[in-house]
Amino acid sequence: MQNSRRKFIQNTGIALLGIGMTPSALWSKNTSADAKTLIGIQLYAVRDAMFKDPLGTLKALSKMGYQYIEHANYVNRKLYGYTPIEFKKILDDLGMKMPSGHTSLNANHWDANKKEFTAAWKYTIDDAVTLGQDYVISPWIDEKVRTSYDALMRQLEQFNLSGELCLESGMQFGYHNHNFEFIEKVNGQLIYDIILKETDPELVIHQLDFGNMFGIGARGMDWIKKYPGRFVSVHVKDEIKVPIGEMNDQHESTILGNGLVDPKAVCLLAKAIGGTKQFIIEQESYQGIAPLECARINLERIKTWGLV
Repeated sequence: MQNSRRKFIQNTGIALLGIGMTPSALWSKNTSADAKTLIGIQLYAVRDAMFKDPLGTLKALSKMGYQYIEHANYVNRKLYGYTPIEFKKILDDLGMKMPSGHTSLNANHWDANKKEFTAAWKYTIDDAVTLGQDYVISPWIDEKVRTSYDALMRQLEQFNLSGELCLESGMQFGYHNHNFEFIEKVNGQLIYDIILKETDPELVIHQLDFGNMFGIGARGMDWIKKYPGRFVSVHVKDEIKVPIGEMNDQHESTILGNGLVDPKAVCLLAKAIGGTKQFIIEQESYQGIAPLECARINLERIKTWGLV
């Protein structure tokens, strides 16, 4: 991987010197040190409303005070039924921005014979540029990849290569965890340890979802302390105990401050030592309260934490 990365930087540097730019200028837009600290919402938190009335839902979120969103619905080059150009115009008209979005990087995006990304992944990057994103975040690793060390290494190599591809467009690639990373092991190592060790910090950012891990006993604060500076983004969640749970771990998300996690403490630590610049609210279960009302309450509460 390092040879590939060095070759990319060397070639980029030669090209940029010809127009009076340094190689570092290419990615300075999105380094964690330079990025603006922000609070946003993952649109999966209001998924039913977004599918029923995306424009009305975005207007409602904007009226609440949300300026930043993160998408979770990029299908056939559309977002919630809109082309990237159309969706970007909606956001511009509302004074909103979408610095990140979730799109899974999987086997269909890599051509093993040509040893390059397929057109499907290349236009994913192109569309992210159109949308004004800073980060393209993959939120999953297929089960079959997670049972083989070699397969996992190939996947992580593709993560790094995707980081190079994103870098060419002034963005960064990222990975978002669920809970299997903190249970499953390959070659005696937890998968999340492997992911963090084998992804290049200059090419791959990490979005820590400290709610997803809570139900199986992993704690966000422990991982922030173990890998300081690695988590440019976090998904902000609180969790309560239930019979089944969102990931069959007897826990589900709830309004911030109503659960067991102490999300304020995790976020403050992430800001202090985690390198975190994005705090993305995501509540997936609602305990009988309307999702948009949950979104409103969550924003009111997180604004009192001193994150921005």
